Amino acid sequence: MNEAAIGFGSHDHVFLGAAHDKNERKTWAVIALCTVMMVVEIVGGSLFGSLALVADGLHMSTHASAMLIAALAYRYARKHATDRRFVFGTGKFGDLAGFTSAVILAMIALLIGYEAIARVFAPVPIRFTEAIPIAVVGLLVNIVSAWLLSGDDHHHGHSHGHGHSHDHGGDGSDPHGHDEEAKVITSAGVEYALSVFEDAVPPVFRLASLDGRGVAPAKDVSVTTERTDGSRQTFDFVDRGAYLESTTDIPEPHAFTAWISIAGDAQRVDFEEHDHGAHDHGAHDHGGGVDSRDHNIRAAYIHVIADAAVSVLAIIGLSLAKAFGWLWMDPLAGVVGALVIANWSYGLMRDTGAILLDVCPSDTLEKKVRAAVDSAGDELLDLHVWRLGPGHFGAVVSVVTSAAQRNPSFYHSILRGFKGLSHITVEIHPSLT
Repeated sequence: MNEAAIGFGSHDHVFLGAAHDKNERKTWAVIALCTVMMVVEIVGGSLFGSLALVADGLHMSTHASAMLIAALAYRYARKHATDRRFVFGTGKFGDLAGFTSAVILAMIALLIGYEAIARVFAPVPIRFTEAIPIAVVGLLVNIVSAWLLSGDDHHHGHSHGHGHSHDHGGDGSDPHGHDEEAKVITSAGVEYALSVFEDAVPPVFRLASLDGRGVAPAKDVSVTTERTDGSRQTFDFVDRGAYLESTTDIPEPHAFTAWISIAGDAQRVDFEEHDHGAHDHGAHDHGGGVDSRDHNIRAAYIHVIADAAVSVLAIIGLSLAKAFGWLWMDPLAGVVGALVIANWSYGLMRDTGAILLDVCPSDTLEKKVRAAVDSAGDELLDLHVWRLGPGHFGAVVSVVTSAAQRNPSFYHSILRGFKGLSHITVEIHPSLT
């Protein structure tokens, strides 16, 4: 049995998210904003005798405390990123902080719900003149906080993800279309787009002209790929009308150098395995690709959005109660707010809890690794894939092979094209047959 651990690009086990430092700065900025608002409200309430203003200031302090969890997690993860006591790095500290925030959100939802239900049966006098402006100010602070925390992370979405495609044509009517991975080449004065297409079909090459002047004859076109292990494969094409399509499927991973020959004119293009998970804006990853979401910043964002939702509901409830005497509208708004927060808390707790328990986060990545080993003619005996941090995955690969010359470096060369596989352990068993 031959066994080796191989790290891709960062064998020092630093598995922090690409936006770690930027998100940490955002979180501290929100803490500063909340702290200033807290001081203003408490001091102002004390000077002007407004108990409601003081109470909202104290509420703002709990808001800042929740943000502090996220900020300290960022700082600790960064400070101890190279600490060898953490076997697989500190990339999961953000998920731990996110899970903690989810628990706090659940407790807040219970408290709001309990208080709201209690007020339904035992209404209390409401000082509308003070309460409504305070709710408006709280909403404005949360809007600014949400803006500070927002960015390209898409941590606040609610879609359920989707399978990726290298092509957005769908039905094949636009095989190059808006494909960011299409490689544009020019031959005999005609511009062509060569792309990897895998929308509801096995992955194949497609070649189409960009100027509508037609495609070269299929017999005059071929593509030869070369992978990092030195293996080569040639693809012939068939005419599909609007484009040419390779007659052979492309093995995983889709990371290789390709020479495309059109009527004897050969040109080189490079394909890389891209992070298709970037298209998944949601809180759920069902195998759409590499999960690069930062659940720590997501938790902070949910905190401010939840508070903003409560402020909006409070403004509506207080306004209706003041205008029509519907005192029950205020606690009803509280119940609705509690249910909304509880739902967001559950989603965050589910996602971060799964990561902390090493639930396989990407069926697609696992299938790609299996396909890559199968394409080498070997048997995959065992495979474990788990998330090490935002955009970083670890994998344990156990292979049975009859090729005596194959060592862990061979599988390293096969798998290193997969984006996000930051640490891999390879175990090789010689075949007994």
